[in-house]
Amino acid sequence: MSEPGGTRELQVAGRRTRVTVDGNPDAAPILLIHGLGRSLEDWAPQRGLLSAAHRVIAVELPGFGFSDPLDGPITLPALAEAVQDTLGVLGEDRPVHVVGHSMGGAVSMQLLVDHPDRVATLVLSNSAGFGRGATVLMRTLAVPVLGDGFSRVGARTGLRRFERTIYGDPSHATAARVEHALAINRRPGYRATMLEAIRLMADVRGVREPWRRELLAEVVRHPRPTLALWGDRDRISSVSQLEEIGRVLPHASRRVFAGAGHLPQVEQPERYAATVLEFLAAQPRD
Repeated sequence: MSEPGGTRELQVAGRRTRVTVDGNPDAAPILLIHGLGRSLEDWAPQRGLLSAAHRVIAVELPGFGFSDPLDGPITLPALAEAVQDTLGVLGEDRPVHVVGHSMGGAVSMQLLVDHPDRVATLVLSNSAGFGRGATVLMRTLAVPVLGDGFSRVGARTGLRRFERTIYGDPSHATAARVEHALAINRRPGYRATMLEAIRLMADVRGVREPWRRELLAEVVRHPRPTLALWGDRDRISSVSQLEEIGRVLPHASRRVFAGAGHLPQVEQPERYAATVLEFLAAQPRD
């Protein structure tokens, strides 16, 4: 029997946390983790496609979307622990197939490092952690004071432009998606959360090297079947980062989505889901 779809609000460690849960609760679980400044709505096109044969859980990271922030500083271990706590509230104690997008890829790898028994496989989608490059906007926002002021200027125009930038085909930046982004941006405390997360990941020169180096050094100690996915028109994190994945995780399979940008799961949902399901079907079963 399938679980009812739709967004739920859970209490996780005293925080309001949004999730969606779809599919047969007895089926092998897939966990979906969104990226920096995003929300669980980024996974909406995947839920029905993946849940025919799996229990599909999409979580919203603390402070993003419409979920409450952490009580303390934003760190990758804190975000990974929040994901682990959410799985606990949902009663999901089996190893999960983790699909992490952008910063969610870094959180996925941190979850593997901190709770290796909880991660069966990794799907890293346009993932953070494999390159130093960062957009001019991200590097600007990473600068204290300058970034604070810049984040307050022209929110509507800036968000519309950013939404168009993240897709290979800008027509995916629909009015509804722009309005959703604006609604999130208007939440009290949201901009502070965004700036804190950006400054965790990057500085004026680009992606910070220490967290990236330390995380990858730990990830290689916990090898898991891994699939790396990327859109070849990604203007946020270049598809060339697949080469770095090949060096760091030589066992990883790699796939490119021609014409897609930073969100191939939205732009090419059927092909994306089919690629993930094919990868999972090829894994040995207990």
